[in-house]
Amino acid sequence: PPSVGSARLASPRCVMSTTFAQRWLRPEVYPIFAAIGGAVGLCGFFCTRQLVASPGFTAAKSRRMAGILETKADFDEGKNWRDHRVRRFLRSMYGGKGHGPQIFPGLNESFGGGQH
Repeated sequence: PPSVGSARLASPRCVMSTTFAQRWLRPEVYPIFAAIGGAVGLCGFFCTRQLVASPGFTAAKSRRMAGILETKADFDEGKNWRDHRVRRFLRSMYGGKGHGPQIFPGLNESFGGGQH
């Protein structure tokens, strides 16, 4: 015969008594929500930027029918796409050191002297 404790755990009433908020909205899971929320936010930003502003994506049929465009205006559009505000800001922060922004400048310096 099952014991009293195991019968109590298996009863549907006990399983249903904890709500979603009681189970998941606790301080222990806040870092998980922050990490997943940050990842979803960055993914949404990246996908939106690609679909809305990318020179390689064209939703208009007239622009798709033009084929591969190689005019000066198209090259300038690509350069402007690559050289966005964040990249310009980082370049202005680290531009005086003779190289672009690096994640581990000390480690790069010790292994290769900053040379590629």
